[in-house]
Amino acid sequence: MLVNPVKNLKEDDVKIFLVEGTSLKLLEDTLKDFKSLKPKVEKVMEIEKFKGKKGESIKLIDPLLYIFSLGESEKITEDAYREVAAKVSARLKKDKIGKAVVIADTKYSKAITEGLMLGVYDFDKYRTKDKEDRFDVEAINILNGNQKDIKLGSITADAQIFSRNLVNEPGCVINPITLANIAKEECEKVGLEVHVYDEKWIQEQGMNGLWMVGKGSETPPRFIHIIYKPKKNKKKSKKIAIVGKGLTFDSGGLNIKTGDYMRTMKLDKSGACNTIAIMRAIAKLEPDVEVHGFIGAAENMPDGKAYRPDDIIVFRNGKTAEIDNTDAEGRVTLADVLSYASEQNPDVIIDMATLTGACVVALGEFTAGLFANDQTLADTLLNISKITGERLWQLPLDDENLREKIKSPVADIKNTGGRYGGAITAAMFLQEFIADGIKWAHLDIAGPAFTEKEYKYYSKGGTGFGVRTLIDYILNTK
Repeated sequence: MLVNPVKNLKEDDVKIFLVEGTSLKLLEDTLKDFKSLKPKVEKVMEIEKFKGKKGESIKLIDPLLYIFSLGESEKITEDAYREVAAKVSARLKKDKIGKAVVIADTKYSKAITEGLMLGVYDFDKYRTKDKEDRFDVEAINILNGNQKDIKLGSITADAQIFSRNLVNEPGCVINPITLANIAKEECEKVGLEVHVYDEKWIQEQGMNGLWMVGKGSETPPRFIHIIYKPKKNKKKSKKIAIVGKGLTFDSGGLNIKTGDYMRTMKLDKSGACNTIAIMRAIAKLEPDVEVHGFIGAAENMPDGKAYRPDDIIVFRNGKTAEIDNTDAEGRVTLADVLSYASEQNPDVIIDMATLTGACVVALGEFTAGLFANDQTLADTLLNISKITGERLWQLPLDDENLREKIKSPVADIKNTGGRYGGAITAAMFLQEFIADGIKWAHLDIAGPAFTEKEYKYYSKGGTGFGVRTLIDYILNTK
């Protein structure tokens, strides 16, 4: 679907107004025949008991127009525009209307664009029966929309959709090798440098955590390094590393999951999918910072070659860990990836991982846990997330009593710290692999990375949660 700005309304345009509460001021300011139309609008509002709640809408037949409410004026945020715009495009798709014009506060052109594009997303690739009846909205224009913001919104929404599509692909389609191939193909298309390394290289590099988790599968692990360098050759541009957890499927390994918990484990590659999506978007947006994407891709399977509880792993940075549970594999793979990323001397490392069920218990399914070793970095991400609508909540890393729980009598650390504070002890494990002097943030996206129900601008399945927040962070880094 295309989103573009337009300067003028045509008489036969399908018009969509995003209004505050039940106010008709926007219609009055826009439509020449508003006085004759007003009684008709008010009558429909009365019949349909339109109260002006966020997302509530009415439809007029003659002339054909829609009115969507953003809610009470004092509660309207940028994300409200994004959320309501998603309802607009979903309604147009349902009503089989291919083109329309949105009339709204153009200060929110980016959010409106994102919402319009995200609202029609549907992973219908494998639903053969639906294809004959499928209807796609062709184009939605924004009256007097900001061209720059619309372009930015289109790229960020496209990135989130790209990640959603990858996450939603099952394990029989996406494995470490196919994920690496997609990363290479898609990122090279937009001019990025991509290196994919095989299992031999992984072992030679001392990435024993990534290797141990991946060797229980018929499909060996892969290490992916994606590089963006700004065209403007500055003497010292900031360098940002984005790290994504890439478990293409997680059975739990020898500590095998039950059937209910193994279901949807295609989602365990969400961090990696986000990383690829972000790097593709950054290549198009061309910020003045250097950005590196790192992914350790593996499949955690039970096999005669699989790693075991009690195993001790020597990681790339020389630290050792005792394996307490093979289903805590994400942090084991990320340890080597974070060590490698640290060696590239970035100013900042941000990792995204569907890491712990404990984080979902603590924060619910709609909020990601944020951990950071630098409060300024944490505050920046929290502030950006309030604008993007990708809700983050900071959790502590300073509880030394909890840190004791990941100590091992036979190694430097162990890979789990028990049930209580599990999201925190997992983050503490990762922190062991961040080199001194590097600012680091960890986003535990286990809750919001995948949804079983539709809400806001998310349909069932992979959400691409975190993509827009990190793109905005990169664009605002100087």
